[in-house]
This record gives sequence, structure tokens and C-alpha cells, in this order.
Amino acid sequence: MEQVEERGGWGALDDLPGNPMMWILIISELLVFGAFFLSFGVSRMLDPVGFGQSQALLDGVYGGVNTIVLITSGFLCAVAVETKSIQRARGLLAGAIALGGVFGVIKMIEYGDKFDHGIGIETDTFFTLFFLMTGFHFLHVIFGMILLGIGIWKPRRDVLETVCAFWHMVDLIWVLLYPLVYLAR
Repeated sequence: MEQVEERGGWGALDDLPGNPMMWILIISELLVFGAFFLSFGVSRMLDPVGFGQSQALLDGVYGGVNTIVLITSGFLCAVAVETKSIQRARGLLAGAIALGGVFGVIKMIEYGDKFDHGIGIETDTFFTLFFLMTGFHFLHVIFGMILLGIGIWKPRRDVLETVCAFWHMVDLIWVLLYPLVYLAR
């Protein structure tokens, strides 16, 4: 893979892999999701019974399978960054994109199931936050898949590090979101 010129002037961000602007985006997105998580936690404390009843309507298998799917896709990205073969990196990123698609299909099935049972964003506070948080995350999955496509198109080390850093943020958010929304009682 091509070597990238040294950069400077970003302070603490200079030592992070990929483009420092991506890290600014990642930090801002983590703050947004942190606000979502805080809102969810406070809302749950204010209505533990209502949240428990609504949470019981979720199928944890959907979220569990999606967790495995995203962790596996993150592993493919990590290997893609470390490989010396451009073709292998492209294949690994294509695999990560495909798994992002699997995540999306499962998420759409889950949403469809909720809609079929008359559950929507206005059902109650739990489902408002459920659809907002998981929907916002799903948008990040779609954007991440586009970024991974850019990594296939331009598989330089700095590009791979940049797009995979975003994808790892998508993984991290889901690994926090899944137990909070689906499992924690």
C-alpha cells in the first residue's frame, strides 16, 4: 500500500489513525449518542414500569444477531487495514459492506414486525427513543457502508484507516446501544 506523508498541526489527533477530521466527526457523533443514552436512562428512571413493558415487546434475537454481524464486520475492517494486499483489503471491505447490508435487512424486518403490531415512534417514550436511537444508528450504518465503498475505490492506508475508524465507531455505538435498549432491565 502507498505510504502517506507525515502530517502535523492536529495536536493529540496527530497520533490517531486516519484523517484527523474523521476523529472530530467521531467525537461529535459519540457526544450525540451519549445524549441519546442519557435521555434514555433518565426516561427509564422516570417510568421504569412503562419501559419494562415496552422493552418486553422487543425481540432480543434481532439485536443479538445484529451485534454479531457488526462485530464481525468490524473484524473484517481491522484485517483490511493491516493487510498488505490491495485486493485482499478490497475483499475484506466488501465483506464488511455485505454484513452492513445484513444488519440493515434485519433492522428492517424488526421495524416491520413492530409496525405490524401497531407499534411506532409515537407509541410511548420507550419506542420514541428506540426508533430515534436505532434509526439514527442505522443511518450511520448506511453512511459507513458508503465510506467503506470509498475504501474499496481508494485502498490507501490513510483512507482505510479513516473509513474503518468510522465503521468501528458504528460498531461501538451498537455494542453500547444493544444492551441498554434490549437487555438492561
